[in-house]
Amino acid sequence: MSNIKATIDDIAHGLHRANIIDKKTLRELTNDDFPELIEYTGEEIQQLRKNQKLSQAVFAKYLNVSPALIRSLEQGTRHAHGAILKLLNIVNKHGIDALVK
Repeated sequence: MSNIKATIDDIAHGLHRANIIDKKTLRELTNDDFPELIEYTGEEIQQLRKNQKLSQAVFAKYLNVSPALIRSLEQGTRHAHGAILKLLNIVNKHGIDALVK
């Protein structure tokens, strides 16, 4: 995540130097702390799902993915990244209800 933050900082400072964005926008782009995303093992994903008292099929529906993806994540044959990783972090931090509000 730090590479993404560094890239955004570099781009924002370049846009400011080129007078494309103002100081306020520069501060907004560079001062926001991007949350660290926790990466999960298959066992941790399974425990997260079980803590929410959900089957693989129902958990998959909440995350808008296939049950096969949940199964492969839990078995460790695939690893969560991108949007699914973000959703897992949200569920871990706020519970499954955060996805239906």
